[in-house]
Amino acid sequence: MYQIRDNEPDYALLNDKDSQEINRYGLRIDTVSEGDALYGSSLNINNDAEVGDNPNRYKQHGFFFNADNCIACHACEAACSEKNDNPAHIAFRSVGFVEGGTYPDYQRLNISMACNHCDDPVCLKGCPTRAYTKFAEYGAVLQDPDICFGCGYCTWVCPYNAPQLDPVAGTVSKCNMCVDRLEVGLKPSCVAACLGNALDFGVIENIPEGRSQANSEIPGFPRTDITHPNIRFQQTRTTQRDMKRVDSTALKYHRSKNGGDFQPAVDPKHGFKREWNLKKLLGSHENAHIAFTLSAQAVMGAFVLLLAGSWGLVDSMAHFTDSNGYLPMLGLSLLIMGFGLFKLNMHLGKPHRFYRGFYNLRWSPVSREIAGVSLFFTGLAGFAFFALFTGGLASLMSSLFGLLGLTGAVIGGYFMYKLYRIPARPFWNHWHTGASFLSTGLTLGPILRSLVALLFGTMSIELAAVLAGLIAAGLLLEMFALVFHAHDMKKNGDEGAASHYEQITTYAYPYWLRNILLLAGFILAAGIVLTSATGPFVFGLLSIKVLSAAIIGRALFYVLVIPTTMPGAFFWRNKGFVEHARDTGLADMPQVGVVYEGHHAFNMKEFLSTIRNTSVEEVLGQLRAIVSWK
Repeated sequence: MYQIRDNEPDYALLNDKDSQEINRYGLRIDTVSEGDALYGSSLNINNDAEVGDNPNRYKQHGFFFNADNCIACHACEAACSEKNDNPAHIAFRSVGFVEGGTYPDYQRLNISMACNHCDDPVCLKGCPTRAYTKFAEYGAVLQDPDICFGCGYCTWVCPYNAPQLDPVAGTVSKCNMCVDRLEVGLKPSCVAACLGNALDFGVIENIPEGRSQANSEIPGFPRTDITHPNIRFQQTRTTQRDMKRVDSTALKYHRSKNGGDFQPAVDPKHGFKREWNLKKLLGSHENAHIAFTLSAQAVMGAFVLLLAGSWGLVDSMAHFTDSNGYLPMLGLSLLIMGFGLFKLNMHLGKPHRFYRGFYNLRWSPVSREIAGVSLFFTGLAGFAFFALFTGGLASLMSSLFGLLGLTGAVIGGYFMYKLYRIPARPFWNHWHTGASFLSTGLTLGPILRSLVALLFGTMSIELAAVLAGLIAAGLLLEMFALVFHAHDMKKNGDEGAASHYEQITTYAYPYWLRNILLLAGFILAAGIVLTSATGPFVFGLLSIKVLSAAIIGRALFYVLVIPTTMPGAFFWRNKGFVEHARDTGLADMPQVGVVYEGHHAFNMKEFLSTIRNTSVEEVLGQLRAIVSWK
């Protein structure tokens, strides 16, 4: 157990005597009752079986932050990082600020925040490996880096940027509420280190001594309805109507005229200069996701067309089954799909732990997407294999695998869309995301099918009309969705509006180039349908336009998203400074707290060591974890 010093100061000791029964969200503060099986069990901290004697051990705890007292000394950050032995580029607690007004009425509001150990932790539900657990003890949300395989999805869904993906270690870690200190009656390290008595900690909804407020919001704090965070604020000083972020994010927080809460709004701090920024656009950390989503959706679209021809549903495609381009088409589909899966897997911090992606089928859309895509790939491979043979049995097996692949495409495609409907990322949380993914299947699938048909001389007037019609429909759907997406982003005025502002300034020229390519592609596809053109030139030109628009559009999709998160400072948690440090070489100095983009590379020696040291019982345990729905 954690050792208490003889001279531990009073302010470092937990001192809750009474507590309420229900929190402001209508949930019980008691996490379990005395008769519960979990009651009285040990947390086994450092393999110590002792049980803490805190009388409030089974009540939801949380942080209390008094913004009136915070002086931004960063002692809380330092104490947290020292206790958890964090490298310079990782901090579980960070201090940012917003500012408003001008001299002499200038105001600065500091905000210190770590994990809020929410009542409804979206990180826990989103994690495909089940690395997260919400404990009955103190209501702490704890994460096990040894289970994590480094996909980073928890960092996407968390509205507060609490989980930290370490690009060097390849895993996520986060604040653990200092449960080892709580077990012996001590407050977390960050609270004990606070110089200005701005941080406090205890049973949630208890107002610390000498404080008068326990608000759930403060200027710069993201919305609370997503997760019901367990943090409370005091901020009694009157602030300016507009409080601006000092980091590079184009956001400010505007208070309504009736004196209500602060809401995020666009702050055009970068001006309205239009730029290309192709290096940033095409050099995104999410390039693996670009490759995977485009590959998977293209192959799914092409596979549906193959099934339509193989099952005789579309006359113009039926003859392709007997042509010399049928098997190459299947082989090319397998190759493209395999490439996308390889890129996605190697994007993981720990790619040799890929099998853990199936662990959380009950909650995680990532696990369900992985299961659906795996089912699709299995169906595609089986369909291709039995296409090599003739006869009734081969035809039956081909049809069964085709049905399996179609089922996988529906499940995988649906959850590929669902995993991006993230409230913490408003730019993605729109029906345009689903329309864009469907459009990719409707355009790139027929493009792939048309190129093979042209290469092997099986393109007919009827087939060209069907393929071009599908492409035109897909492009029209994408353009229609983009109009509504831009309108809704501007109308909402939140982080999505800030993303749209970056779209028409920082990435204006790629944005308009993509739009022009979509329109030009639609006109050309419609022209093919009307003129019955089948030449390789028109389809080649159409392919270039459609593929270019798809790549630019998907790159914009990832690079533009601005999450709901806490404001940073001039250096720390500042995307602009991170980019500057990498461009100028400052990132070579570890004290700067910036590392270069990338993640821990696949280590064959580590992989073989893992296989060698894994027992049969552990393998069976992993299989049980995959099929468990508890």
